[in-house]
Amino acid sequence: LTGTSREQRAFQYVLAHAIPGDPHHILQTFDQWCYHCEHLSCVGPDKGRIVERVLLEQAPLQVLELGTYCGYGTVLLAQGLPPGARLYTIEGDPKHAAVAEKVIRLAGFSEQTVELIVGPSEEVIPCLREKHGLMKANFVFMDHWKRCYLRDLRLLENHQLLAEGATILADNVLFPGAPHFLQYAKTCGKYHCRVHRASLEY
Repeated sequence: LTGTSREQRAFQYVLAHAIPGDPHHILQTFDQWCYHCEHLSCVGPDKGRIVERVLLEQAPLQVLELGTYCGYGTVLLAQGLPPGARLYTIEGDPKHAAVAEKVIRLAGFSEQTVELIVGPSEEVIPCLREKHGLMKANFVFMDHWKRCYLRDLRLLENHQLLAEGATILADNVLFPGAPHFLQYAKTCGKYHCRVHRASLEY
């Protein structure tokens, strides 16, 4: 009825209520909207704490996010980066990317810290080194289409974009589920696997 998407309505709420330049407060404001107004498929606070903990343990300098959506996960990752780190985030939907760009900049992150790349992940990943300067990712956060998890992991492997000892954190592998990705990760012999139990967002 309003002619705007859920994502745009959420951003308008964040713009009206969040403190610019305060990533934590921007995430809290998103959470308030999602709990009390409309559901968005953001990481949310419960799973967000897992992301923060794993990121803190690894302290990666080159981070790749697959699935920017509204920028919630991007802000969550960016606020936990060590000094000098850079985050590359890929979003296939231009409308979602337009909202995410505003959210990321509202949180205070410049293009030097966070680069948002718009396009299908299967097209962007092969160009990450030559076009965007990502040599090898130390940390990959997957939160896009579950059916793309395995394909994109293989693309990262084939283009040698994973640093030795890299961490790959994939959301919602049990539900809605990414069984082929999970089977590959457990059986290919390249990875040590750990499942983090969490509730669905909001």
